[in-house]
Amino acid sequence: MDERELHRAREATLSGGRASRAPRTEIAASWRRVAASGVDPGGGAGLAPLPGSELEQRRTSSRLAGLVPRLEQSLTSVIDAGQLVVVTDAEGRVLWRLGGTGVRRLADRLGFVRGSAWTEGNVGTNAIGTSLVLGKAIQIRGAEHFVESHTAWGCAAAPLMDPWTGETLGVVDVSGPSRTLHPAELAVVEMAARLAALEVVEGRRAELDRLRAHAAPLLTRVTGQALVVDPHGHLALATGFQAPDRITLPSGMTVGDIWLPTLGSATAEAVPGGWLLRLGEREGSPTSVTVDLTGPAEIRVTGDSGSWSRELTPRHAELVLALARAGETGRSAAQLADDLFADPSRVVTVRAEMSRLRRALGGLLLAQPYRFAPGAGVRLELPPDRQQLLPASSAPVVRAMRTAAPDPAHPLDRRP
Repeated sequence: MDERELHRAREATLSGGRASRAPRTEIAASWRRVAASGVDPGGGAGLAPLPGSELEQRRTSSRLAGLVPRLEQSLTSVIDAGQLVVVTDAEGRVLWRLGGTGVRRLADRLGFVRGSAWTEGNVGTNAIGTSLVLGKAIQIRGAEHFVESHTAWGCAAAPLMDPWTGETLGVVDVSGPSRTLHPAELAVVEMAARLAALEVVEGRRAELDRLRAHAAPLLTRVTGQALVVDPHGHLALATGFQAPDRITLPSGMTVGDIWLPTLGSATAEAVPGGWLLRLGEREGSPTSVTVDLTGPAEIRVTGDSGSWSRELTPRHAELVLALARAGETGRSAAQLADDLFADPSRVVTVRAEMSRLRRALGGLLLAQPYRFAPGAGVRLELPPDRQQLLPASSAPVVRAMRTAAPDPAHPLDRRP
């Protein structure tokens, strides 16, 4: 679809009509999400840029700071060609801008400045915000943007991931006037993100090697089943049994008795760079699950051998909410894709996220369809003000919950 057809499709869609040719599926789904969240296609950003002091604090404390030199090196040709390279945090806040004076001035006119928030919910469809929602690289051309003032701009962005933890650290974006954006820039920005991820993993593996060297003599003095893991649950060494490569640790890990989804009861001891876990004699079974969405999303499991809690990523919080609402009937991958993205075709993304979530929660989650295990006793805790439910989310299932009438009789509709 050429630029003229894109403009016609955009105008028809935003006016409630039907375009002769529909935009890409990902763009159409983003427009639906953005329109439902109330973004004005003729307006400006809803959130102001961060003040200078907070911006500098975020830059200083960000784990992205060490990756910026690598990204700048990877994208030198793009910068030399007159494009703007932007690095944001996981909230879509612009932390670094790299580029010449001319393109930076053009970006300033769009409000694309340091500290600004480029999420879908704040500035509509754009490469940074949409890549954060989809969890993958995407290129947005001209009239594929939702907000009118952005339609002369083009951008390609990819999430910056920590493969060791599965955490999204932020986004790297290449932007400029739409007429100067080359289709190959999507591949270039993807490659830059992959190189940055390799650098992250290299550092994590060096830390694990140091932990392994420290733990080897320690485990020779341990009897029974035990393992040493890093702070993210990656296995350094084990004794007495065949341990998994990674386990999910409770949030706020502390010394003492704990319960692990796949290994049961254990005693945790701190060691430099990680944890020594001595396993108990019985696994136990969870009897109740609480999904707490009153603040930072958290899941708490209580069983006959102890309790366990874990903070949920934004994506996993959306999935758990959808599954909790579905009850015993569960949800298929296509239904969950519609719940999260307003796009039932995004089943590959859903299956990948559900695989990670099931590894974290063990037997609590079943597949075909995806659902909580029978007898898990799931309880959902929502904020008193429904509009504060996962405020950064644009997922349809979350928006529906924000506007649904509370039902105190519903077992999943509790208030704290």
